[in-house]
Amino acid sequence: MSIGNSPEDERPFEDVSEEARPSIGHALRQARLAAGMTVDDISAATRVRIAIVHAIEADDFTSCGGDVYARGHIRTLARAVRLDPEPLIAQYDAEHGGRPAPTSAAPLFEAERIRPERRGPNWTAAMVAAIVVVIGFVGFTMVKGGDEGGTASVAEGATPASGTSAPAVPGTKKPADPKPDPTDSAIAAAPQDKVTVQVSAPDGRSWISAKDHNGQILFDGLLEQGDSKTFQDSSRIDLVLGDAGAIQLHVNGKEIQDDFRPGAVERLTYTKGDPEVG
Repeated sequence: MSIGNSPEDERPFEDVSEEARPSIGHALRQARLAAGMTVDDISAATRVRIAIVHAIEADDFTSCGGDVYARGHIRTLARAVRLDPEPLIAQYDAEHGGRPAPTSAAPLFEAERIRPERRGPNWTAAMVAAIVVVIGFVGFTMVKGGDEGGTASVAEGATPASGTSAPAVPGTKKPADPKPDPTDSAIAAAPQDKVTVQVSAPDGRSWISAKDHNGQILFDGLLEQGDSKTFQDSSRIDLVLGDAGAIQLHVNGKEIQDDFRPGAVERLTYTKGDPEVG
């Protein structure tokens, strides 16, 4: 009877290192093939362009347009082939530096209190004050002189000329005409017999796609930060938002208050009866 390691102890350990883990693109491609789907099928189901699908499966994320869009595409493709997207997102963050940490504002304000900015004399305010004093003195002199001249004329029996207006007092302003209330934006005046959708990107850029009720593409491209697009159709507008968290929507004159997450891909449909999703 020998004492030693059992056959089970002599089995090689399973390689679970990061080198043995498949890449993101390889995992997505294998899952797509296992699902029996082509790249065209994936593109049609997710609205992600065919060229971008090919690039991601080759682990090339440069065509995505940035980390936010890359995470959104990975999440969309993974769900289409029934993969859990979170491990792939974590792997992308680990391989590409992760998400940027938020900058704390407290040290900035502390530095501002410790080193206040030294300001020189406000000469503009001093000049304005001096001009006001001069105008006030001149006005007071004119009013006083006018009063004395008028009293002397009456004492001598002269009749003041009719139609003579009293001198204007310096410093007085004509009441401003009331301004009309600001009109609502053009989107608020959308016709009732159509569906009108305004897509804005106030906080960042996002890829968007818009189609009418016939499936005709109204717009398919990148909406830069600060840009806005308005789409109108007789019955329905279909939208795809590449980064819904950067988008602000107005439908038929009303703002959509949905809490879209940054990097999330949203597919929306709006009709004449909305702002609720049709």
